[in-house]
Amino acid sequence: MSTVGRSPRLASSTRSKLVHAGLMAGALVYVGALVLAPLFGIVWAVVRAGWHSVSATFADPTAIHALYLTAIISVITVVVTGTLGVVVALVLSRDRFRGRRLVSALVDLPLAVSPVIVGLMAVLLFGLSGWFHAWFEARGIQIIFAVPSMVLVTIFICIPFVIREVAPLLEELGTEEEEAARTLGAGSIQTFFRITLPNIRWGLLYGIALSTARSIGEIGAVLLVSGTLTGQTETATLYILRVFDQGQPDLGYVMAVTLALISILLLVAIEIAKHREERQIRT
Repeated sequence: MSTVGRSPRLASSTRSKLVHAGLMAGALVYVGALVLAPLFGIVWAVVRAGWHSVSATFADPTAIHALYLTAIISVITVVVTGTLGVVVALVLSRDRFRGRRLVSALVDLPLAVSPVIVGLMAVLLFGLSGWFHAWFEARGIQIIFAVPSMVLVTIFICIPFVIREVAPLLEELGTEEEEAARTLGAGSIQTFFRITLPNIRWGLLYGIALSTARSIGEIGAVLLVSGTLTGQTETATLYILRVFDQGQPDLGYVMAVTLALISILLLVAIEIAKHREERQIRT
């Protein structure tokens, strides 16, 4: 009787394990096919091309300038979206006001709009016949086909990442600790830097990592507003596009691996730091 009584439970446990193993295998195949396989393919293309392709890429002044310009745009984008993203997340999670849902929906707009459309909007606003072209031209400021327009479209595209990483954390944390700090005499700024910011730091860092990866990989909007001037307004992704068009794919593979390594190393660094902190807390 005991054997009969246990067999249904054993059969159910076996089915559960099989389902779990099947889901795990499906997830690994999905990630491997769509993420790891293409990345491995690019790395293998660089290895096959040899060290001379790597040295040729980083000996090219236009490649160095493209990386430099990409770094500048990414830093500006991260600073702006990181700072204002935290402000918007605080407003959305702490305040209740009319139009809050509309603001929340607008935050996700850059995810729904094609980067090409973002570039066209910038051209419409700042192009030769744009709404604000005459005003900026009268003051000697060039927006379109220059770095300012490239920064603007990149910031627009990266708006959601910090907000969507930080806002759920703020909702989950609530306001008890902040209210306690104010009760003890802490001001708003002091409360933010001593209570709020430490509590949201990992979400903020992940948002910054996503913004960085998105900004260094942007091509559609930047292609339209930059003018693709080699050595002037050419980012790393535009460099890749150009060398492929010129029949130099090895240089493009090297630059692609470089950009991928930047994003991967940033995420790995965050994960390592978070793991160390969690381990210290447990011990």
